[in-house]
Amino acid sequence: MSWNPEQYLIFSDHRLRPALDLLSQVPLAAPAVIYDLGCGTGNVTALLSKRWGEAIVTGLDTSDEMLDKARQDHPSLEWKEGAIEDFSPASKGNLIFSNAALHWLDNHEVIFPKLLSELRPGGVLAIQMPNNFNAPSHQTLYMLAQSEKWLDKLGHLVRPAPVHNINWYYDLLSPLVSKLNIWETSYFQVLQGKNAVLEWTRGTALRPFLSELEGDDIADFEEEYANLLVEAYPQKKDGSTLYPFSRLFVVAEVSDE
Repeated sequence: MSWNPEQYLIFSDHRLRPALDLLSQVPLAAPAVIYDLGCGTGNVTALLSKRWGEAIVTGLDTSDEMLDKARQDHPSLEWKEGAIEDFSPASKGNLIFSNAALHWLDNHEVIFPKLLSELRPGGVLAIQMPNNFNAPSHQTLYMLAQSEKWLDKLGHLVRPAPVHNINWYYDLLSPLVSKLNIWETSYFQVLQGKNAVLEWTRGTALRPFLSELEGDDIADFEEEYANLLVEAYPQKKDGSTLYPFSRLFVVAEVSDE
């Protein structure tokens, strides 16, 4: 299952805004070691390096395509291929940052405490996750994949929403940290294009479903999905599409003792 950096970056301004909102809440003056987990093309990793110029900043991702783009655009930073669930650095971090990555993984009850254990005393875990799984953009995709026509080929890709509610994360993390800042934001994104939400999901949610298909099935499934999206997200009179998108944020500080 490969990533397409160019497709992902079509809406780079909207995808970057939550990362900036998360970054603004990190309460560290001068972290020495920073990890960006699920770094993608490295745009956010570069911002981390820019804010804390003296820090050692490392971006981690599983996608060769994304890392190639990161190395091309930001050759001075360190990039490593690896999975977040296997993250076990030789040097623990002052800041572990993850923007729009952990929603691809299950077992948050295991992953989150493990990431906290990789922090130095006084360190911070800062995470942003899309939480739009109940939106029409996602529900129509899952419904279509589970329809009689596509069930055998795509039904196995539909999984329970991986992101839990705020109370769940508070109950999990509050006993493990000294301070917890947790919130959710809905971004009402104004997108341009004939079927803008389809273009958005091509870079993320739709990608694993198309990757499972071959030949004419790819175009057939995408066309059926596109028609459902046009109904769910009609264009405004000016040609824009309003796409509400919810995201969950966690900033957890461990004790400095």
